Amino acid sequence: MPGTLEGRYIKLELISGRNLKVPSQRIPAGIYMSINLDSSRRWNSAIGVLLSDESTVWADTVTLSLDTSLALSVEIRASFELDRMLGNGEVVGKLETSWDALLDHRIEPFNISFPTVLSVHPSLTLKAAVLLDSDIQDSALLDSVGECEIARNTDAGHERFATYVTSNTVSHLDDAVQHFQSVLDQCPVGHLDRAAAFTNLAWARLQGYIQNDSQDNIDSITSLFREALALRPQGHPDHPLSIYHILQALIWCYSEEGTTVYIQESAQLSCKLLPLCPEGTFFHRIAAGANGIDYVIRACNNLPTDASDEGIHFRQVAVEGRFQERGSIDDLDECIQLRRGAVSLCPQGHPGHYTYLNNLALSLGYRFNHQGNSHDLNEAISLYEEGLRLCPAISDANDIMRAISLHREALTLCPPGNPYRETMLHNLALALHDRYAKLDDSEDFDEAIDLYRESLQLQQHGHPSRHTTLDNLSSALRYRFTQTQRNGDVEEAIRLCQESLETLSSLHPDRYFSYMVLQEAYLSRYRVQHDLADLSLAVENFRLASRHPTQGFPHRIKEAIDWAHQAEVYRHDSALEAYRICLELFDNHVMTRSTIISRREAATAVRDARSLPVDAASCSIRREDLQQAVELLEQGRGQQWSLASRLRTPLEDLEVTNSNLAHKFSELSKLLSDAQGSAGSADRVAADLAAIQYRRLQEQWGAAVAEIRNIPGFSRFLLPPSYTELQAAARHGPRHHCPDLGRTTPCSLPAHHSRTSGELKSDFAREIRLASFMRPEETRKELQVLLRTVWDEIMLPIVIVLQRDLRVTSRSRIWLCPTATFTSIPLHAAHPFRTKADGRGRELCLEDVYICSYTPTLSAQIRSRQMMKTHVTTPSFVAIGQSVPDAGQDGALLAIDSELELVRKLVPTTAKTTTLSGDDATRAGALDALRRNTWVHLACHGKQDREQPYHSRFAMRDEPLTLLDIMENDTPQAEFAFLSACHTAVGDEETPDEVIHLAAGLQFSGFKSVIGTLWVVDDAVAKHVVEAFYENMFKDGVIDCTKAAWALNRATCSVKTKVPLEQRMVFIHIGV
Repeated sequence: MPGTLEGRYIKLELISGRNLKVPSQRIPAGIYMSINLDSSRRWNSAIGVLLSDESTVWADTVTLSLDTSLALSVEIRASFELDRMLGNGEVVGKLETSWDALLDHRIEPFNISFPTVLSVHPSLTLKAAVLLDSDIQDSALLDSVGECEIARNTDAGHERFATYVTSNTVSHLDDAVQHFQSVLDQCPVGHLDRAAAFTNLAWARLQGYIQNDSQDNIDSITSLFREALALRPQGHPDHPLSIYHILQALIWCYSEEGTTVYIQESAQLSCKLLPLCPEGTFFHRIAAGANGIDYVIRACNNLPTDASDEGIHFRQVAVEGRFQERGSIDDLDECIQLRRGAVSLCPQGHPGHYTYLNNLALSLGYRFNHQGNSHDLNEAISLYEEGLRLCPAISDANDIMRAISLHREALTLCPPGNPYRETMLHNLALALHDRYAKLDDSEDFDEAIDLYRESLQLQQHGHPSRHTTLDNLSSALRYRFTQTQRNGDVEEAIRLCQESLETLSSLHPDRYFSYMVLQEAYLSRYRVQHDLADLSLAVENFRLASRHPTQGFPHRIKEAIDWAHQAEVYRHDSALEAYRICLELFDNHVMTRSTIISRREAATAVRDARSLPVDAASCSIRREDLQQAVELLEQGRGQQWSLASRLRTPLEDLEVTNSNLAHKFSELSKLLSDAQGSAGSADRVAADLAAIQYRRLQEQWGAAVAEIRNIPGFSRFLLPPSYTELQAAARHGPRHHCPDLGRTTPCSLPAHHSRTSGELKSDFAREIRLASFMRPEETRKELQVLLRTVWDEIMLPIVIVLQRDLRVTSRSRIWLCPTATFTSIPLHAAHPFRTKADGRGRELCLEDVYICSYTPTLSAQIRSRQMMKTHVTTPSFVAIGQSVPDAGQDGALLAIDSELELVRKLVPTTAKTTTLSGDDATRAGALDALRRNTWVHLACHGKQDREQPYHSRFAMRDEPLTLLDIMENDTPQAEFAFLSACHTAVGDEETPDEVIHLAAGLQFSGFKSVIGTLWVVDDAVAKHVVEAFYENMFKDGVIDCTKAAWALNRATCSVKTKVPLEQRMVFIHIGV
């Protein structure tokens, strides 16, 4: 169709490009397309940034007038400048074609492929269409092909250098250097292209030097790069590339000469460069890769550990810089190890001792913020205190007024033009912001905002701290909006936060803080203007902050909890999603801890975590999703036991399906279990190394779990149980979750109560204590009143539902699974203590109607049921007693020996029976007896440690047998344990939903059925309950642990005349 398109207009859309390799292998600033329409006219697209997979996305559109030839030349070119381009860059690909060929695809996108470059075919994706006259707007302004001499020389230099790289012909290198030198000679001081000319010449000379194709001087080459960098200060679009060029020259020098000064400067430049490399770009991939910053880090680690030079410092600089950019905890761990080494090599008296103490404390503070480990915070404080002792004291240094005065003085020492002025402005603004928070002086706040603005003006785009200033100014404006309701403030706050996010890579840890400030701004505006769009945007930023992968768990959990609370307040339908994320993050956070005790510390350190399971379930109940309420409650409760049990998961089914994977998972679980004990060292260096090893093992273990979940039938492996699975746990009897009465949440209980659950708990504790001073025959009137309240207001409504709605027959087993403060209330002993209305006898109590057991969680019940498959045909019974423990473990128990003899006589002869007492009842002896026997009766002093429940203990002859000892004692064949000791089934105050006590520990270690105690046991009367229990338990001569709840029920009923009320109530049954 020759000639048919002349005078017409064509719309051309440049969509994307692939396989965009540069022949010279030089890192480009960007890629663009050029269309040569004829000998005098050319159109150049926008410069697109090359992505990590060597592709580019443009979405650039142009309208072209076809006044002459229909033939055209399409080129892909690499530009080595983002700012003002010198010449036309390097040709990546060139193709001769025609408009007819491009228009042949109609309006559909199509690809055009170019000749091979470095074994791949570059390609472009385009769209082309002829425009109707009515669609024509302004056509593109075209560039003239005629160019100045320096542009022509630059292009020739690029062409000759690319030929040199591909052919290794030295003459081409010489030609390239000659062209680039000629260009530099034509760019005197002040010329706009001087920096680009320096760079082109230096790069060609450097590559010739590296290939031994020139006798150049590396110092003179490096000086050319430094000249270019000086002309491209921070904020210049090509500043990062100039840093990278110097870094490459220094790395090459170090690799050849091994001179420390080169790698020291490389470390400093790396810290500046990494925040300036946009993630996902080709530049980031190369600059941060094996021949860039990663090389610098490896080289720094190989520096001699000589405290007499600066090598110590530079072993840490690059690693910490990479952590601040990527948020990898491995980098921070490595930095801390290096800084510990620095402190040890620079003892007190060394001039660098204070600096290294401060640096180590700073890194520990970073890790505390990221991981939430209190040991890091305590050590950081100790190091700061030590550092302060080495510095002369400044009078009133902690006084906010003095601090502001000092900041003002510092600012006067940094007049306009001083490179530190923006930092001084920012510091003064922070101090004024703090004083406003304390003294509420609005003038301070306004001045702080002005100072933030001035600091921001001095931080050009690309400044590594610009996002922090943007966030701080946004936060200040947002807060002022809440006071004044000036709409301009909140709109500017939102815009600043959005700009902050645009400056940060997708995985930068500080994106979390920008999301957080942005959600606060949207939420503040919603509270004033009530626009639901703002609430939705606030929720979206809550979601992004909570799920930001490179921020530490403590911050993300805090944000998720705040999200849940705000969604509840404003009735947003994301509340349940927020709670689910809370529980997921909480689980992952606690799982990272390498010891059982540190897991509990991590759990208790999180604000509002104590009520999280109940809050989540209550939210679900309000939304009438009862099944999810049960799942959430189960997921959030007993988390410590759930985490520990993952390493003891039965693998029979997996072994049948994939024996190799089952073996791998089993070995990793054993390694993790063994590593738990080694990470609690008082030596912080050893503890750090153990924690790092544990985390790496856990990552491998997690990868194995993910692999198992990909196997058909194992998709829910180690996930929280679903409602269907929990239903299966209830097939042998109904269970009832008891929600906290203190919560104003809809449930099956009456709306009005005489006491809250907290009051009931306190009242019971008081009356139990007072009862211990009463004579056995005295009536416990106040205790009866409390039990009547429990019956009328808690258990009677449940009994009515069980009988009327669920048709659960009398004398059936029921399992109670109390939450929150209900874990400290004797629900099983609920009693009306009234006669019937017709006067014919007394009203029935709970133990008359049903046989009660407890379960810490439904998952614990599922595990016990599964373990019942390993039932032992020939049981063994051991009676362990310690009447005279070692000094410091309470006094003598006079009735212990007679209790042991009583138990021994009642055990059937079909069981192998042994007794362990006196000097033989040691910690080691008791642990061995627990491992060797399936049935255990333990009579001794019991002590619940309310500060650290894992230190709860049984008093033995030499030293205590602790809950930790029991948990580490894996006894899957065990069946039943009777704990005739004080406080064996009561949890701690901080985490009642975790149910951390001795009885639960026995159940976790393998005992399917356990009898424990809620408070102090009087050994003089306890033997009556013990005797009645075993008489009922072995009444038919059969040894069956599933009869324990029934036997306890019968025993407490039969000893009413011998044993006072509080000593009958003290015993509870847990398990199957």
